[in-house]
Amino acid sequence: MTDLCYLSALELRDHFVRRTLSPVEVTAVLLDRIAGVNPALNAFVTVTVEGALAQARKAEALYAAGNAPPLAGIPFSLKDLTPTKGIRTARGSLLYENWIPNFDVPLTERLYKAGAVLLGKTNTPEFGWKGDSGNRLFGPSHNPWQHGRTSGGSSGGAAAAVAAGLGPLSQGTDGAGSIRIPACFCGVYGLKPSFGLVPQYPTSLVEPFSHSGPITRTVGDAALMLNVIRGADPRDKLSWPDQTDYLVAMQGDIKGLRVAFSPDLGYAAIDPEVRAITTKAAHRFTELGCEVEEIHPDLPDPWDLVDKIWSSAFAGAYLKDFAKVRDQLDLGLVAVIEAGQQVSAAELSRAHQTRNEYYQRWRIFMQDYDLFLSPTLPVTAFIAGDHHPGPINGQQSTYLGWTAFTYPFNTTGQPAATLPCGFAANGLPVGLQVVGRHRDDATVLRASAAFEALAPWANQQPDLSKD
Repeated sequence: MTDLCYLSALELRDHFVRRTLSPVEVTAVLLDRIAGVNPALNAFVTVTVEGALAQARKAEALYAAGNAPPLAGIPFSLKDLTPTKGIRTARGSLLYENWIPNFDVPLTERLYKAGAVLLGKTNTPEFGWKGDSGNRLFGPSHNPWQHGRTSGGSSGGAAAAVAAGLGPLSQGTDGAGSIRIPACFCGVYGLKPSFGLVPQYPTSLVEPFSHSGPITRTVGDAALMLNVIRGADPRDKLSWPDQTDYLVAMQGDIKGLRVAFSPDLGYAAIDPEVRAITTKAAHRFTELGCEVEEIHPDLPDPWDLVDKIWSSAFAGAYLKDFAKVRDQLDLGLVAVIEAGQQVSAAELSRAHQTRNEYYQRWRIFMQDYDLFLSPTLPVTAFIAGDHHPGPINGQQSTYLGWTAFTYPFNTTGQPAATLPCGFAANGLPVGLQVVGRHRDDATVLRASAAFEALAPWANQQPDLSKD
C-alpha cells in the first residue's frame, strides 16, 4: 500500500485508463494513510473524506464510460489559505477559525472540472506570513524526513503531504518563496509559475508578489497540473491567456543552453555545506550539455523593498481594526504589522518604483542566459514552529529576510522551481533553484525534467515509522 501511495499522478492516470487500479481504491488507501500518518505530521488541517470518496466514484464512472477528463480520480490537496465552497478555510488564524466560504477560486474550479479528487486542506501559518507553517489554531507541520523540524512555509502542509505520500498533487501559494521553501525542505518539486500564469482570486494582500502553483514529487506531475490550472480568468485582471501543453514542452534535451549559477547572489548568507551541495548540482548541468558560468548578477539584495511592501500590506489589511484583533493574531505577525504602520506612503511608492527597476535589471541580465541557478535556501529545515532559522553562517536572519534566494523572483515575477539535489549530513534535503526568463515556464520545466532524469529523487522516501 505504501508503494501505491507514492505513485505519481501520471502513473495513476495510466492505471485508471487500463483499469488496473480504481480511483475509489486509491482514494480509500490515501485516506487511510492520512488517518495513520497525519496526527504526527500535521500536514492536513481538514480531511474531506466523504467528498473525496464521492468524487472518486464519479471519476470511476467516467473511466468506465471512456470519457474521463485529464485529472479524473487523481487525488490532490489545497492550501488552507485557498477558499473552498462548503469546506472550512481557517487560514491559520483564530479570526477565521470557523469560516466556511460560499465560493471556489478559479484554480479549484479547474481542478474539479478536470476530475481531480480533493483530499482536504493543508496547514499554513496565519495568512501565509512566514516560512514555517505553525499557527495558534493547529500548531506546526513537521518535516517528513525528521520529526521536530519544520516542513517550511507558507505551504508547509502541502509539501509535507506530498513528501509523505499523502497524494501526488498539492497546491501552494508563493509570495516570497512559499512554494519553493517547503518543497526544498521536504525534498520534493515545487514550481512558482510566472506571475499571472495561474489566476488568483481573491486578490492576495501582496498582489505584486503572489503566485499559485504545484507542489509534486515529479516534474511531470507539475506539468500535468499546470496544464489544468493555467490561463486567464476575468476575476484576476493580471492573469494572462496561455495554451501551452507543458507535458509536451518539458520533453527534450537542454543541450546548448547558457546557464548562470550563483551560490550566494553576491550577498546572501549560506551554510557552507548547502553551498557545496548546490554548487556540485549546478555544475552537473554541464553533463546535460549546458554551458554553465558561475557569475553573480551584480544586483543588490531587494529585501528592503520586499519588507516595506509586505509589512505595509498587512498593516493596511488591519488599518481600521488592528487594536480590536491584535490579541488574536500571531505575535510575529503583529510585529510585521507594527513595522508596516511606520512605512510612509512615499516610502511605499518608492519601493514599488524600485521593484520595477529591479525587474528590468534582471531582464537585461537574463538576455545572456537561458537559465539562472542558485541554492533554493541557505539552510536545511530548522525547528518546527520557529519563525526563522536564526543566525546563518554568522549573519542574523529575519522573518522572511533569510529567504534571500527566493523573494527576488517574486519581485520580478519570473518562473522559478526548486528541485531536490541531495541531502546534508543531518539527513535533511537540499534544493537547487532553477529560474527562467520572463514567462518561459516551459524551459524551467524542461531543464527540471532533464536534471530529474540525470539525478532522480522520487524514489527516495522518508521513514515515517520513527514519528
